[in-house]
Amino acid sequence: MKVNAYAAVEPKAKLTPHSYELEELGPEQVDIKVSYCGICHSDLSMINNDWGITEYPIVPGHEVIGEVIATGDAVKKIKVGDKVGLGWFSASCMSCHECMDGSHHLCANNEATIVGRHGGFADHVRAHWSWAISLPDAIDMSKAGPLLCGGITVFNPIILAGVQPTDTVGVIGVGGLGHMALKFLKHWGCEVIAFSSNPDKKEQILNMGANQVINSKSPEELESITGKLNFILNTTNVTLDWNSYLRTLAPKGKLHTVGAVLEPMAIPAFSLIGREKSVGGSPLGSPALTETMLDFCVRHNIYPTVEEFPMEKINEAIAHLEKGKARFRIVLKN
Repeated sequence: MKVNAYAAVEPKAKLTPHSYELEELGPEQVDIKVSYCGICHSDLSMINNDWGITEYPIVPGHEVIGEVIATGDAVKKIKVGDKVGLGWFSASCMSCHECMDGSHHLCANNEATIVGRHGGFADHVRAHWSWAISLPDAIDMSKAGPLLCGGITVFNPIILAGVQPTDTVGVIGVGGLGHMALKFLKHWGCEVIAFSSNPDKKEQILNMGANQVINSKSPEELESITGKLNFILNTTNVTLDWNSYLRTLAPKGKLHTVGAVLEPMAIPAFSLIGREKSVGGSPLGSPALTETMLDFCVRHNIYPTVEEFPMEKINEAIAHLEKGKARFRIVLKN
C-alpha cells in the first residue's frame, strides 16, 4: 500500500511531502486510516535528532486517531471499521515477563511509532493490534489524539503513586502535559496546586482545575506550602531547584517526573530519608490502562485544550508550537 506523508530529511528541516510503500501486512498487524494526529514535543525532538536516535527521512506523529482499514489473519479484538488510537508505542514482543504481566509499555523490545519507522503525519499508519487502542463510542475524535501520548503519560503516575481523592497534589509546569494533569487530578477529587512561572496564565490555570497557583520563582510562595503535598508531578524538561519542591512534600510524599530532563537531577539524600519521601518516573502506560483512561475521560468530559490545523499546514503548526504559542496541544486534521 502506498502511504502519503510528511517527512523531515535532515535535522531541523521543514517537513515535505513524502510517499513510501508498506510491505505486506503482517498476521498481527493493522492498518489505520489517519483522521487526526496530535503534535507532541517529542515529535520536535525526533525531527531535530535531540536524542541521537532519529533515522531520516522521518515521518513523525504518534498521537493518531483513525479507523482500521485492514487486519492480519491473526489479529485479535480489533476489526475493520473500528475507531482506534495509536500512541508512542506501536508494538511489543507479547512474550516477555513485562508483556505477560500486562506492562507492555515496559517491554525491552517494544517498537516506538516514530523510531526506525514512519508515524502518523500521513494518511495511513501501521501497528500491532495490541497497541491499536479501541475508542469509546462517545469520544470526541477531534480532541482525543493527545490523550494517546500526553494524556496517558500524566494519567499513569496517578495510578502508580496511588493518589487518593483526599490528597493534596502539585503539578509543575502547565503546558501540553501539565494542563491535562490538572484536569485529571481535579476530577480525581484532589486539591490541586499548580506551579507556574507565568503569572499571565493564572486565571486560565484556575479555570482548568487548579485550586491554587504557586509562583515557582517565589521562595516565599513555595515556603507557604512546606510539608503539604502528598504527590508532585513534574511535566517540565528543564533543570529546577528540586530540593525546594521536595520540601513541599508531606511525609511519605512522592515527586514523580514525566518531563524528559536531560541533565542529572540533583536530589539530596537527606531530603528523602528523614520523612520517607521518594522520587520516581515513568513512560506512558499499558494498552489496558490507556483504555481505562479514555473511559474516564468520556465519563467526566475530559479533553485536552486543542488548536486544530489541517495536515497540509504541518509546518505552520510546528512553528506555532516551537514559538511556545500552542494553547495547549495542536491536532492535525486529515
